[in-house]
Amino acid sequence: MSFEGTEPPQDWSVVPLGSVAELRFSSVDKLSYPSEEPVRLCNYTDVYNNDYITDDIDFMRASATQPEIVRFGLKDGDVIITKDSETPDDIGIPTVVDSAAQDVVCGYHLALIRPNKEEIDSTFLAKQLGHFRLARYFGQQANGLTRYGLPIRAVANAPLWLPGQNEQRSAGNVLRLVDEAIAKTESVIAKLRQVRVGLLHDLLTRGLDEHGQLRDPVAHPEQFQDTPLGRFPREWIFEPLGERLQRIAGTIQTGPFGSQLHAHEYTAEGVPVIMPQDILEGYVSVAKIARISVTRAEELKRHRVRLGDLIFSRRGDLSRCAAITDREVGWMCGTGCLLMRFEETTLSAKWLSLAYRHDTGQRQVAARAVETTMVNLNTKLLSHLQFGFPHKEEQDVVVCRVTQADSAILQEEANLSKLTLMKSGLMDDLLIGRVRVPAEVATDRQEQEKVSSV
Repeated sequence: MSFEGTEPPQDWSVVPLGSVAELRFSSVDKLSYPSEEPVRLCNYTDVYNNDYITDDIDFMRASATQPEIVRFGLKDGDVIITKDSETPDDIGIPTVVDSAAQDVVCGYHLALIRPNKEEIDSTFLAKQLGHFRLARYFGQQANGLTRYGLPIRAVANAPLWLPGQNEQRSAGNVLRLVDEAIAKTESVIAKLRQVRVGLLHDLLTRGLDEHGQLRDPVAHPEQFQDTPLGRFPREWIFEPLGERLQRIAGTIQTGPFGSQLHAHEYTAEGVPVIMPQDILEGYVSVAKIARISVTRAEELKRHRVRLGDLIFSRRGDLSRCAAITDREVGWMCGTGCLLMRFEETTLSAKWLSLAYRHDTGQRQVAARAVETTMVNLNTKLLSHLQFGFPHKEEQDVVVCRVTQADSAILQEEANLSKLTLMKSGLMDDLLIGRVRVPAEVATDRQEQEKVSSV
């Protein structure tokens, strides 16, 4: 069977899945019955979210009959795919069972595939099932209107392209190495994000002393004071944001009203208009940003943003806030946004963005938000928000520390993107035989596994 002008190498075989594996569509639901045996259930989301199933996954508790446990109990080397979904794109998502205890059972909406180990490698099989060649096949074979499902015959007839077993194992091992690198990078990102949350909380509640160290409320309680927002450094000045803005000639203004900008005014080129949906975690995204002509932007020039401005979402997710950077200078503050402008003498826009999005800011927003058809932010609410304001120098150091943490996360996310692209290319090359993998890779991997298990 050819695919988009390609064919498998001449020394590869083309076989239906059912000829090299046993198929079982699970009927085990999520309910628990006193008359059945307690089990742990491998569910749809466990398969969808994991390339590999291991016994340390937090499976849900359920029950099953003894025949169901025998028929659908997981074994090492099994492959599981999603067989039902609300969209045909999510059908046929595979995972490999690396390790599973005797009480782990395959749940409903899943197909359990038990490969014949004499003919096909489990990892290679799972990767083939996840390749877009077979993903398209499954999408074409799915039945349904509001929910799509695969009949067992369609799964059994799925056309596999198979090299020899050593090459299967070699290709599978290469892809596993990439998966391991991706998993480790994702773990690093998760840890860095967790560290950032803790760091940000400490910086915005304890601050930094003259030596650049976090103040310690236990060792030096005299450095702290009780405030309506909790215990904060004594050096900080607590006051409403509006009072601080008055002293530094700050203003808050809204973006153009909906009646001033109509759908037909947006253009493919021109001046970007920042809308609430463009304000993400402290920055402005350009992924789907709207634009208006230079002429129209000139008519609304009082709504152009400047370096150091703060832009807020007025409705929906009120945690959306970003400090304007060099890139966004001259862009428009769009409908549904508030713009805060002040002289950066005693207040850093980036620091205030962090403080506003932190719990101490968001709790006040939630308590004061005006609710009509949806929660709204307004200039009065912003002006009444209270913060503990450190000196400007301390604000700048806090921003620098958070920026360093963000840079580390961005670097790892860039590494993750590279690995993901590498995996996509390798899957395409290795699973259709465009690139052949030496059989020695399988042997080397097996030797590594033997050493690691000793």
